[in-house]
Amino acid sequence: MRADRLVSLVLLLRQHGRLSAATLARELEVSTRTVLRDIEALSAAGVPVYAERGRHGGFALLPGFRTELTGLNPDEALALLVAGSRRGAQAFGLGSALASAMLKVVDALPESYRDTAAGAAERLLIDPETDLLSRRLVAEEVSDAIAAEVLRAVFAGHKLQIHYAAADQTPKWRTVDPIGLVTIRDRGYLLATRSGADRTYRLSRILAATELAEPAQRPDRVDLDRAWQERSTQFRTGGDQVAVQVRVDPVRREELLGTALAVLAEGADSDGWLRLEVTFQDPRHAEWALWQLGTDAEALAPRWLRTSLRNRAAAIATRYEVSS
Repeated sequence: MRADRLVSLVLLLRQHGRLSAATLARELEVSTRTVLRDIEALSAAGVPVYAERGRHGGFALLPGFRTELTGLNPDEALALLVAGSRRGAQAFGLGSALASAMLKVVDALPESYRDTAAGAAERLLIDPETDLLSRRLVAEEVSDAIAAEVLRAVFAGHKLQIHYAAADQTPKWRTVDPIGLVTIRDRGYLLATRSGADRTYRLSRILAATELAEPAQRPDRVDLDRAWQERSTQFRTGGDQVAVQVRVDPVRREELLGTALAVLAEGADSDGWLRLEVTFQDPRHAEWALWQLGTDAEALAPRWLRTSLRNRAAAIATRYEVSS
């Protein structure tokens, strides 16, 4: 939109001083002719922008021109900047909008606050792309066009038609009533209903989306946190999930819980180990999770899991048997 571009043009001049038409065109992703027309529009609106001729010329604002955002103290500004550094907005296709908003926040701060808040924000890193073991934490990709269409339907309260690729299934078209959007660990989810039944769709699996004119059948107000908790519970208690009784060394407890879906019971044995009943997504998931803990955990039940782990250990021992 032109109004947004004009604001961005002013902010660029505010933060960088004199800039050439070519530089402004590159930053705004428009032609130099468009930049010149925008400069004329700003001048006509009373914004004190002027041109400097010559080899190193360009456009600039009269010194001291700014609009200040009053009421923000350094801690409040820092909170906004840190929140803006999170990658959750990427899951909804709002990364560029968030970056633009943060640019405006910094520019609008009184000068006495601006350097303090921006400098402090540089010393905080939220959600880096790799962990301490250099494992890359890759956020799922969602096209901006699809994210924008989904957002419009959610905000407008309209039905949404999506071409959805569920796991291990042929993509199908579905018409849903969107309720809200949730992001967790850089994955975006659409909470919706279809034919009155609760449905949850991963945004990265939506191949196409179209906002419909028909109003969505949904309540006027929604508690997304509660809705997410209810759907999480449904997920943990459905499908081919299995319950496993296990003993584990306390030092590995968090690792076990990090892979399990839910903890059904927990207690301590006389030797200091913990005895838990946990659920996993399916038998393969349960076997993999317990195998990762090695001798620091023991599957007590079901029997098929003990047998499967024993057979796997026997196969490894055979493979590495030392010949005489």
